[in-house]
Amino acid sequence: MPHIVTLTLNPTIDVATSVPEVTPEHKLRCGPVRRDPGGGGINVARVVRELGGESIAVYTRGGATGSLLEELLEEKGLLRRSVPLQDSTRESFTVAEGTGAREYRFILPGPTLSEREWQRCLDALEDVAPGAAFIVASGSLAPGVPEDFYARVARLGKRRGVRVVVDTSGPPLRAALEEGVYMAKPNRRELRDLSGAGTEDFATQAAAARELVARGRAELLAVSMGAEGALVTLPDAQFRAAPPPVQTHSSVGAGDSFVAGMTFALARGKSAEEGLRWGIACGTAALLTQGTDLCHREDVERLFSQVTVTPVPRT
Repeated sequence: MPHIVTLTLNPTIDVATSVPEVTPEHKLRCGPVRRDPGGGGINVARVVRELGGESIAVYTRGGATGSLLEELLEEKGLLRRSVPLQDSTRESFTVAEGTGAREYRFILPGPTLSEREWQRCLDALEDVAPGAAFIVASGSLAPGVPEDFYARVARLGKRRGVRVVVDTSGPPLRAALEEGVYMAKPNRRELRDLSGAGTEDFATQAAAARELVARGRAELLAVSMGAEGALVTLPDAQFRAAPPPVQTHSSVGAGDSFVAGMTFALARGKSAEEGLRWGIACGTAALLTQGTDLCHREDVERLFSQVTVTPVPRT
């Protein structure tokens, strides 16, 4: 299977812990701490490797936290290409409260990249792209990176003959879609923002997704719909699938796991329908793990058989 390249402009050290109760002004004594390398593309690369695929993670790193990121990625056994920064890699914190395990997620701002630094990210991507099945550009852009950065990645992919997957939001997503990508994964709110129309009911959402694909914004649009699963739109077909019911322990990385599962399947030559099943299985499996852990292969394979894909008729 050709390898998958992932790009993470604003990676993080994901720290997860727990407290009995979140209360103001008191010292909150935390439970055991877990640290994982995180950020959209890094999470995708972790899941692809967990599924048995080959990935190369391109990412930025700086300062002491950047050194820790390198150590954590080495422990995960990921193939990687880092771009050094002047400023430090950010951290993020997830705190689970009590037996109900309500999650509180604190996302720190990332380092500001100079033009030279973000240009080096494109250079690194260009170096590892030849022969890849996909480039997955995922996550937020770091401060200092232009809003059209993912559009530049899309152009790089076209030049290299590599399909580009984008999972981001706001102006960077809009710019990438104006350039045109192979696959994008907006959520329902982002779909509404992109379409410029109300998308409160499923029929309207499906029509908005068809319109974006018809306009050449993406060859495949995967709209994440939370507990209702996802909607996949192609030029000539639409499919939806709902996740099997599970007990949620943590939602961290569920969206990244979905993207990884779909991309992994498509890189193996599977259909979009089967890719959707893999995506739903991976995203659901991520809910079963604690803190900043991601999906486990045995859970994915078990859940895969429980996912049913349904064609969406045109109205």
